[in-house]
Amino acid sequence: MKENIRFKGVFIHPTAEVSDEATIHRGTAIWNQAQVREHAKIGMKCNLGKDVYIDAEVKIGNDVKIQNGVSVYRGVEIEDDVFLGPYMTFTNDLYPRAWIVNFELCTTKIKKGASVGANATIICGITIGEYAMVGAGSVVTQDIPAYSLVIGNPARITGFVGKSGQKLNELIEEMDNYVLLRNRENGEEQKIDKDLYYQTLNNNKL
Repeated sequence: MKENIRFKGVFIHPTAEVSDEATIHRGTAIWNQAQVREHAKIGMKCNLGKDVYIDAEVKIGNDVKIQNGVSVYRGVEIEDDVFLGPYMTFTNDLYPRAWIVNFELCTTKIKKGASVGANATIICGITIGEYAMVGAGSVVTQDIPAYSLVIGNPARITGFVGKSGQKLNELIEEMDNYVLLRNRENGEEQKIDKDLYYQTLNNNKL
């Protein structure tokens, strides 16, 4: 890959449109027909796929992978190691009307290591917790706790995952405030809030 002369150590495809007022750090690649607006901040070693749109003032951390066709609108903050699947959708206005220009901007936060599956929709004003996993096609309407696996419309918690993304499918210890879960196949362990764990079990029995 040939690095761009405007942004040291950054690859920008010839068909991409990148504002000179954006900040982009070394090791990042921006592919076909992507657009990065003014004052956007993109960290190191990110990958922006074909037709990705990064709005003005958006903040993106390091090692973020944004797949084809994703639009990241103003008001969205993305931390390190986040994965955004193809054609997932953000919003930034809770009450959209075509004639309202000065709408109230809602902040949406995607925390470190979280993954959002293809074609999922994220309603603005929420936080997706660290290493949470949003299933493909889900519609997320409320905050998602760390390490939670959510699916559906509206998305609901159906289980928990580790940093690897694999489901934690075995309860190995129960303490006063948390449970310790493990993946049987890879041995990965993770503490989960005890109340959240049992609430999730009860909800999935209904």
